[in-house]
Amino acid sequence: MSTRIKEIISMVIITAFVVVFYFGKINGWESIEFSATVSYICILLLLLALLWVLVLTLRGQLIGRRVVFLFVGISVTIPLFMSLEQKINVSPEVRSIYDTVIALPPGSRVLVSFDFDPPTAPELQPMAETFLQLCFERDLKVIIMGLWPQGPQQANLALEKVLDLDVIKEKNLQYGIDYVNLGFQTGNEFVIQRMGSSFKSMFNTDYRGTPYDDIPLVKNIKNFSNIDYSFNLSAGFPGTIEWVQIAVDRYGLLLSTGSTAVQAPQVYPYLNAGQLNGILGGMNGAAEFEKVTGFKGKGTKYMLSQSFSHIIVIAFIFIGNVAFFRSGRKSLLKR
Repeated sequence: MSTRIKEIISMVIITAFVVVFYFGKINGWESIEFSATVSYICILLLLLALLWVLVLTLRGQLIGRRVVFLFVGISVTIPLFMSLEQKINVSPEVRSIYDTVIALPPGSRVLVSFDFDPPTAPELQPMAETFLQLCFERDLKVIIMGLWPQGPQQANLALEKVLDLDVIKEKNLQYGIDYVNLGFQTGNEFVIQRMGSSFKSMFNTDYRGTPYDDIPLVKNIKNFSNIDYSFNLSAGFPGTIEWVQIAVDRYGLLLSTGSTAVQAPQVYPYLNAGQLNGILGGMNGAAEFEKVTGFKGKGTKYMLSQSFSHIIVIAFIFIGNVAFFRSGRKSLLKR
């Protein structure tokens, strides 16, 4: 079989794979879950396929990059349907957030800032959903805002999912009384600075256009001194660093954060300095938070998927090195 034909077959398989899972997603296939037996069979088949690729490589028959892409795609999607769970250890910085929220008395006012957009949602949206569910179960009042234009929209998506849970439906939560979305405000860190004096000056209306003074939950909230706890979901600038430097350092706001894996190393110094109450770092932080709260969600599923894809990438790095030395190119290193 010619290389061109192999590439065409690979492209057809990849295209079919993508189409199937796209239609699966929009038709609610996410609720499908393989049994433990089927899950282990999938793992075994994947390992046998990798072994076969290694055998072909040792025979000098190299596979195309599209086959590698197909393996990575399978390793990312298949675990989403598995009933297996990997061991997750809860770190102190994650437990600190949980303990603080649990200690808040019912009726406490919690400010949540959604400072991210759809590209970073796979990491931060699971954190948002788990945090909102925890707040609502504890009968806390949630005030939502965003320094990123699409942040409040992400908040609405999280609210839609959490409010549809049976345990939350029973509470008959009312918009404007138990929770509110103030929407997006431009100005970056200057918004935070102005909120230190007056929330109303930055949010004359909420996301729906309701005047600030007509919203029971916030009409008596003047500034950060009326907020009991704050949680920032951050993907960059403006985000956690700006909230720490202004809201925490200047106004004494009690703050924790959920950050992307890329940004987390930048905010850990603030945790060590006592300026942050806790950190959820990347997908792992989302999975840890689901573990400590007992709310199994996308973070746990995505973490399993991420682990599988890492294993596949490492396997192909090994196979690539085998191919390199098998081809005799190691002699180039001596030149």
